[in-house]
Amino acid sequence: MKKMALHWKILLGMFLGILVGLLASGFGAKELVIDWIKPFGTIFINLLKLIAIPLIIASLIKGVSDLKDISKLSRMGGRTILIYLTTTIVAVLLGLLLGNLIKPGTSINEQTRQELLDGYSTDASGKIEMAMAQKDQGPLQPLVDLVPGNIFSAMSDNTNMLQVIFFVIFFGIGLILIDPKKAKPVTDFIDGLNEVILKMIDMIMLGAPYGVFALLAALIVESPSWDLFKALLWYSVTVLLGLIILILVFYPLLAKTFAGYKYTKFFEGIAPAQLVAFSTSSSAATLPVTMERVHEHMGVDEEVSSFVLPIGATVNMDGTSLYQGVAAVFIAQAFGIDLSLGAQLSIVLTATLASIGSAAVPSAGMIMLVIVLGAVGVPEAGLALIFAVDRPLDMVRTITNVTGDATVSIIVAKSLGLLGKPHVRELDDYYEKESVAT
Repeated sequence: MKKMALHWKILLGMFLGILVGLLASGFGAKELVIDWIKPFGTIFINLLKLIAIPLIIASLIKGVSDLKDISKLSRMGGRTILIYLTTTIVAVLLGLLLGNLIKPGTSINEQTRQELLDGYSTDASGKIEMAMAQKDQGPLQPLVDLVPGNIFSAMSDNTNMLQVIFFVIFFGIGLILIDPKKAKPVTDFIDGLNEVILKMIDMIMLGAPYGVFALLAALIVESPSWDLFKALLWYSVTVLLGLIILILVFYPLLAKTFAGYKYTKFFEGIAPAQLVAFSTSSSAATLPVTMERVHEHMGVDEEVSSFVLPIGATVNMDGTSLYQGVAAVFIAQAFGIDLSLGAQLSIVLTATLASIGSAAVPSAGMIMLVIVLGAVGVPEAGLALIFAVDRPLDMVRTITNVTGDATVSIIVAKSLGLLGKPHVRELDDYYEKESVAT
């Protein structure tokens, strides 16, 4: 009998998690799920976060040093950033277009709006304070924040990935510029470290079905009442429609047009990473899986995947950008504010820049949204309106971000002649052996 593929196991875990969460909510057993099931989901996310920084260090140093010369690094880096910026701008424009066409904010009445504001004003004020701290730092502060004062301090926090990436690229360039004989011991060590980390990812993924089961069961029992979700139905539909267009139409079309990638082949390759992204709501936590799928299952050469994907997990937030466009229009409509064309163009610019600075962790887009709202004169307190449905939408936004990263890596690899056939390790056989052993 053929063994069930990993992505089917993850889907089964998601289904059972939703079922258990609904049953627990119906029978008053929420505490049971929170106390005895949710911790396993937290452990799974922590394992993925645990491996994220070591993976970036090993894979990105290997990717940069394997380029052999600075000109090749420049070509790859320039194309990567240009494509990432292009897809981000498209995402914001799509969000604004859908927000103006569907007009989700006009469906919220005064009573519902007041309930949401009262219920989430504390959470919203916390995000506003964090955003204001960032806004008051000055226009060049993101450039200052890019360079770490202490690399070990930067590596201690997954939200400082840009600083780690800066150091690693700097380190990799140093390896390119020194005598190859002196660089060889370091590159040999990095190669071995990279293989160990990939094996650790394989082992972590053995627990993926159980991790997503626990995460979704906990999400269901902790969700607000259905009455609040009904009030925000049109907003959710608008965001989801935009994200689905990006995932199912825009990215596959780009892969087909620029890399000749077949639609079914594209989703067969990226599906497990999408499912992990959905359950963790973190591009950074999903990065180990994304890198494994893109290189081993989608045929992107390792020197491309190890360079493009870590950068994408930090600066390419297409799902977040689209959501910020929709959310800004939605909140403005809810408050009866008419956004001019100039204001909406300002949203495009601000949301694009905000997505670059957004941390690759759950709900980071909420903080950056405050800056977007402030840029067009929409009351930041309106953030509270969308708190009720942010987490479920955040899960789909993360799928979009991860899919966009994979798409850009495919296009960059194709443009450099580094897209070939998948070098698939037989992971299902590996999982089966490990399951028997344990």
